[in-house]
Amino acid sequence: MVHTSSTEPVDGGMAMLSVSRTFSDGVGVHDLSLRVAPGEVHALVGLNGAGKSTLMKLLLGMLRPDSGRVMVGGHDTANAPAGVWAAVGHLVETPLAYRELTVAGNLQANATLQGVTADQRKAVVGAAVKEFGLAAFSAKRARVLSSGNRQRLGLAAALQHRPRFVVLDEPTNALDPAGTILLRDVLRRRADDGAAILISSHHLDEVARVADRITVMNAGRLIGGLDPTGAELEQAFFAVVLADDEARSEPQGSAS
Repeated sequence: MVHTSSTEPVDGGMAMLSVSRTFSDGVGVHDLSLRVAPGEVHALVGLNGAGKSTLMKLLLGMLRPDSGRVMVGGHDTANAPAGVWAAVGHLVETPLAYRELTVAGNLQANATLQGVTADQRKAVVGAAVKEFGLAAFSAKRARVLSSGNRQRLGLAAALQHRPRFVVLDEPTNALDPAGTILLRDVLRRRADDGAAILISSHHLDEVARVADRITVMNAGRLIGGLDPTGAELEQAFFAVVLADDEARSEPQGSAS
């Protein structure tokens, strides 16, 4: 059982309460209970196919659970008001960018969708361009950007409106070292401002530099935690996963 500080819905944070979702092929996630507190960067780590993206889509309301409850800001995502979703910033799988719009145009379009008022939009977009190092590309169309700069654009679009709830799936994908450090600093600033942040990653060393808590996922379940300040983090991760694999492979009813 993974340790969490609470499994009760908490205003201001994000929570999953005994959530399960199974797909037609039998794959899915099972009995997930997780809390991401305000002011916290909570990292989710696991091997490919562990279920990290599915968990995040459930948290964002992109998928509905078969059982359990998903809470954002104290509201069940099944009937959360529009104001809750306006306070969410996310990037799952690949950054969404309109190919024929410029970088600035993409950020303006996203700001509109995020509920940023017309009189604030210019300032919000200008701040995002500066914060994510996109000034040199502001007038370029998204289709000509490198993969790393498209990722920066996607992250800027997700975070420019200062969301209270942040969900990022493998956010350092395609980023160069400078972009990775920049993102780390941005996430710490957002957490210091009180945002509840969940990120997934397979870069354990990088996760340890930014996360307050690390939760391990395997075969659709949350199976334990890692200490971000601990030594030999990769070794500890594989030990937790191996122990879970071995426990699941034991015949039912066998002596432990």
